[in-house]
Amino acid sequence: MPTAEPILVVENIVKRFETQDGVLTAVDDVSFNVMPGEFLSVIGPSGCGKSTLFNVMGGLLDGYEGRVMVGGDTVRGPHASVGMIFQEESTFPWRTVVDNVAFPLEIAGMAKTERIERARHFIDLVGLDGFERRYPAELSGGMRQRVSMARTLASEPKILLMDEPFAALDEQTRLLLGDKVLQIQEELKQTTLLITHNLTEAVQLSDRILVMTYRPGRTKRIVEIKLPRPRTSEVVGSDDFGRYGAQIWAELREEASKGLQDDESRVARDGGRRA
Repeated sequence: MPTAEPILVVENIVKRFETQDGVLTAVDDVSFNVMPGEFLSVIGPSGCGKSTLFNVMGGLLDGYEGRVMVGGDTVRGPHASVGMIFQEESTFPWRTVVDNVAFPLEIAGMAKTERIERARHFIDLVGLDGFERRYPAELSGGMRQRVSMARTLASEPKILLMDEPFAALDEQTRLLLGDKVLQIQEELKQTTLLITHNLTEAVQLSDRILVMTYRPGRTKRIVEIKLPRPRTSEVVGSDDFGRYGAQIWAELREEASKGLQDDESRVARDGGRRA
């Protein structure tokens, strides 16, 4: 990785929520740095606070302890240098692909000719050249997520945050879209963070993987992925990939088991209350 200063600093983040059962600590003392151009995945079992951490980094949550810094600036709300892609499909059904991608540029006041030209560039970058005049209903789920990616990238963020953007897609489509993400990341030298529960996706895409514990979410381990780049989904069949997958699953298995036991205990407890 480059020897530059970190572009993103996450420092001692603690986030708690008030619930019917009392105070819930979702994220507990999580710290890490991300270097310019790095691809970092955050992986952990359901309920470990991944999405909470995502929203803290993106400036969408406040009331937490610790600090998030982007390019030396403390994050106190949505930051112009941070682009976000969510799990939920977020295209506007009444807008064409090109108008969807150009929307944030329109809001920013960019002239129509310039914003359409930039939108077309990023549509081509995500592999949707020729679909500019289609509406979201005419596209597959994977294509709609690529429209969302192009729309976010059109604003040229320094950091791209992705919260399980391909979770609703089948495994084969996810692998192929992973190839597209890698191509884009390589071309733009884009600093990227991916929140995921998918082990294969994390190993395929990442320079490093942060493994989180079950609730409260803490850093269990950060694993460096030393697979060669440029990288494609072909790496999934390699022995080295398999070893990384086994190593990370060994870390995750214990945490996922805790989550399963917690769910079973909650169901049993709630069932007893109803009885």
